[in-house]
Formats: sequence, structure tokens, C-alpha cells
Amino acid sequence: MPSARATLGRLGEDAAARHLVATGYTLIARNWRCANGELDLVARQGDQVVFVEVRTRRGSLAHPEESVGPVKARRLRGLAYTYLECAGLSAESAWRIDVIAVEVDHAGRVTRLEQIEYAVGEG
Repeated sequence: MPSARATLGRLGEDAAARHLVATGYTLIARNWRCANGELDLVARQGDQVVFVEVRTRRGSLAHPEESVGPVKARRLRGLAYTYLECAGLSAESAWRIDVIAVEVDHAGRVTRLEQIEYAVGEG
């Protein structure tokens, strides 16, 4: 049985995936894993690969996107390069890392969903 945290994370990822598809992105992968970690969502917008970190919070005073600090950003950049290599894409391919912040109320309804494009720079 999944933990409350895992259930909340899944709810946020589902909402983020729906948002991406509804706004014209093609979803390539969910929960892509390698030895170094996991990418929540990988999508394509035109010719650009978009790596998406989903941050979900319930009833918190802090915004979810604030939890992506320098250490997490560095890890996401490394995962992006690993994904490109594993997918047979050049490191010179067009790509970016976005954060989708999801806030939900205590009933599990999404009260805020914001996509922050280029949230994590290339370094």
C-alpha cells in the first residue's frame, strides 16, 4: 500500500501530465529511472525535450517550487544529460528543465498548478 506521501506525489504527477498533454506537449516518459535517480516526466514540445520535476504540496505555507534548491538542480541537470545519452540524443539537442508546482487541498483537489519553464538552468 503506497504511503500518503507517494499518493500525494502521484496525484501531482498525474495532474502535471494532464496539463502537459492539454497544452500540446507529447509525453515521452513518466518516472524514468537510472542509477543516478529519477525524472518525474519527460516530454517533447516541438523539437525540444522537456524534463519536468513535479513538486506537490498539501496545505503548506511554502510554495512547492521553492523546494528545488541547488543540490536538486544539479542532480536534475545530470539526469537530463544521462537521459539524452540513453535515448541516443546529442547533448547539444534542444532541452530544458521545467518545474510544475502543484498545490492540493485536504480533499485532494488541485488548487494551483503552475509550470515554470526553464526553472533549472544548464549550470
